[in-house]
Amino acid sequence: MRTLLSLSALLLLAVPAYAQDAEIEAISPEIRAMLEAAMEAGDENGVASIVKYTKATAPDSADGVTRLANQWRTERRRLAERRLRQSDFLDLLKGKIELGGYRTTGNTENIGLVGAIELRREGYRWRHKLRLRGEYQESLGVTTRERYLAAYEPNYKIDDRSYVYGAAQFESDRFSGFDERYSLSAGLGYTPIKRTGMTLELEIGPAFRQTHYTDDTNEGYVGGRGSLDFKWNLAPSIRFQQTASTYLQSENSTVSSNTSFNFRVLGPLSAQLSYNLQYESDPASSRRSTDTTTRAALVVDF
Repeated sequence: MRTLLSLSALLLLAVPAYAQDAEIEAISPEIRAMLEAAMEAGDENGVASIVKYTKATAPDSADGVTRLANQWRTERRRLAERRLRQSDFLDLLKGKIELGGYRTTGNTENIGLVGAIELRREGYRWRHKLRLRGEYQESLGVTTRERYLAAYEPNYKIDDRSYVYGAAQFESDRFSGFDERYSLSAGLGYTPIKRTGMTLELEIGPAFRQTHYTDDTNEGYVGGRGSLDFKWNLAPSIRFQQTASTYLQSENSTVSSNTSFNFRVLGPLSAQLSYNLQYESDPASSRRSTDTTTRAALVVDF
């Protein structure tokens, strides 16, 4: 993809009409060389910085630099859109695999293992997200923690920032008092922050949840769901992520929060530290309302 964008940038710069344009001709050789290098590298932040620098320090070159930068961005978006439209389903599939350990406090206090897979496909109109997670602990032959989660969320993009979402989730955690819990939701999503190195996604909508407790009782309620997903690249090899979701209903409501720091080690391999909080407003008898989990894991991106 970067090669296509680089070639596109060079083609734009090589068009004879541009070479004859007075605004383009007015660009100083030094500034043009920096701009071409940033375009070849596909560096959006670099191009924006050069435009800003030129406007402040070299006004004679500002119009030409701005024009070339706008042409490059337009072509960059066009190529990206064409790729999204024409790619096969698997071509745009990305994900990560996590394997690590944890320490828990609350209903259980143990050390165990966790494994997770997350898949994401970002298409032109549709985005698909799938999460699978399993946690298991056995102490002296006795199972002390067993939690499983599967969640699928399709999104339909209304525009560059707004979308409609659907969400389906299955949970099993008998140490929190339920064998099975199913959740369904649909609503609106919005991305108030969307720039290189930082994104924030917010979602809100009605929900329905059905729970099968370990004492053989069942309950189902209509309520509301809200979530946030914040990602911030603190440095080229360090990423911070905060996710949270809540299910509000007349009986037991749930709040989940996960805070993580990801440290790039080598290529697709990263080390991850995370802290998870799970709150149940009306837990099963003898259960605590809040569980916390601290994890250290290895993550492979693909």
